[in-house]
Amino acid sequence: MSELTQILPLLYKIVLAAFLGAMVGAERDISGKSAGLRTSGLIAIGSCLFTVISLEAAPEESLRIAAQIVTGVGFLGAGAMFKTENAVHGLTTAAEIWVVAAIGMAAGMGMELLAILSAIFVVAVMVLLKPLSKMFEKYGMKHET
Repeated sequence: MSELTQILPLLYKIVLAAFLGAMVGAERDISGKSAGLRTSGLIAIGSCLFTVISLEAAPEESLRIAAQIVTGVGFLGAGAMFKTENAVHGLTTAAEIWVVAAIGMAAGMGMELLAILSAIFVVAVMVLLKPLSKMFEKYGMKHET
């Protein structure tokens, strides 16, 4: 029974990260963009899992491992971007990948409220600022998607 009581808090963190990442990714799927529900959920789970492992196995190394998560996720985001003759595409997708990893890390660190509020704020930014972004695009004031 003690093994179950030890694993439940860790499982809660992973489930929370998965849910929050999927919540952010759902907006991307609804918008027809890359890095949707499944991708964002997996990124959040992976970031949470690496964070939990680092805290449990090597607490003195947890900050170094967190830095490696940020670097690794940066490579994922860089792979989502591409440049055409007149614009760079995928910047929002890259930013979404990066922030979903941070949400997963917050859940893994036990900062549940921060993770939840951040996910809500990310979705709000992506939904509420979309009309403004479309307006900028319409009038030729925007070059990224």
